[in-house]
Amino acid sequence: MKFLYIYLIIMNLVALIVTVRDKLAAIGGKWRVKERTLLLIAALGGSPVMLLTMLIIRHKTHKPKFMVGIPVILVFQLVIIYLVLHYGNRIL
Repeated sequence: MKFLYIYLIIMNLVALIVTVRDKLAAIGGKWRVKERTLLLIAALGGSPVMLLTMLIIRHKTHKPKFMVGIPVILVFQLVIIYLVLHYGNRIL
């Protein structure tokens, strides 16, 4: 369980750094992070901080792929966590 917490902290830090970096690149006209990469980071556990960061720095907020996709990923992850915590012993 401790590994899971450390993993989620790392993924959310990565989400924060990559989202801010992409925003700065967009402002400066530099190389951007692929949208697929941003969505993958969210799917791998960085969705809470990525969504919050996007809203705070107003990045990708006009793109439905992100404003619908990231919350859907987050809800899916929360459902999985709920199921594992409440029914994990029965499944395993």
